[in-house]
Amino acid sequence: MKNKMNWLALLFCATFAFSGCDSSEKGGGEQVQVVEEEEAAAVAAPDFNADSAYQYIARQVAFGPRVPNTPGHYATGEWIISKLKEYGAEVQVQSFQMKAFDGKMLNLRNIVASYNPDAANRVLLAAHWDTRPFADKDANDPKKPIAGANDGGSGVGVLLEIARTLHTAQQKPDVGVDLIFFDGEDYGQPDDSELPYQDDTWCLGAQYWSKNKHTPNYKAKYGILLDMVGAENAKFAREGTSMQYAKNVVDKVWKAGNKLGYSDYFKYVNAPAITDDHSYVNAWGNIPMIDIIEYNMGAADGDYFGPYHHRHTDNLDVISKNTLKAVGQTVLHVVYNE
Repeated sequence: MKNKMNWLALLFCATFAFSGCDSSEKGGGEQVQVVEEEEAAAVAAPDFNADSAYQYIARQVAFGPRVPNTPGHYATGEWIISKLKEYGAEVQVQSFQMKAFDGKMLNLRNIVASYNPDAANRVLLAAHWDTRPFADKDANDPKKPIAGANDGGSGVGVLLEIARTLHTAQQKPDVGVDLIFFDGEDYGQPDDSELPYQDDTWCLGAQYWSKNKHTPNYKAKYGILLDMVGAENAKFAREGTSMQYAKNVVDKVWKAGNKLGYSDYFKYVNAPAITDDHSYVNAWGNIPMIDIIEYNMGAADGDYFGPYHHRHTDNLDVISKNTLKAVGQTVLHVVYNE
């Protein structure tokens, strides 16, 4: 859920008492001092092509809003599947139905792409590929769907470029890599809904996968979720649920990002917990997963996820190739050094 912070933020703060952890109303956001340790020489990961990732985002936007049960949604799913097969992945598709908060039955598909499928040691990368069915934070046309260039499109764009890189690179990582494109993430109940509040209306695809793994007894060492990772000058704080379940993975990723020169993006700042796909992968799927997600520290207006969040301004104009590069190169580095 990305409309408001989760109540778990308060529990997280009380339990761990990290400096910088605060309630959603204050926005968290005090810089945390980190002591670096010596490490072995890093493996050089292949170059992440931000131009290519940007084109994948543009292609998604060209399909129109990717709202479940619409032609644009179906066409986008077919395109993602075809690209993953083109890039040599073993592809599995989970087709299922789940009821939305408004009673509508949604036809959903989780798309899973596996590289080096026989490897026991695996890393899971994920994003959601659907878009918000209404611009509930926009004063103009709030009932119309959004383009979702950043919220949905950016994570998918980075994952597809990682898939292309894994396919074409001469040197492969030593671990197996699974890419999961979750469906139905952004069909959650709006804050201003006239319906009674309902639990678990967000992240429907992650809920389904966490209880119905694509492979029986599937295990991964850890997972990295990419959500809203393409906006210009985006900042990524250490999100509370990630710190609760997988602090060591947060430390690994943030250290890599800073060593690669992306300290302007990966900030050593603690942020409140949110409900996102990783929440269910952690709690229900029993796989430690972190969330790389934009968090604007100290946003006075409460728009921690950017002024385009759940608005019609979430279009290609907000996407930055520099941000895509920072995220994609960091994730590739982590995978290749596992």
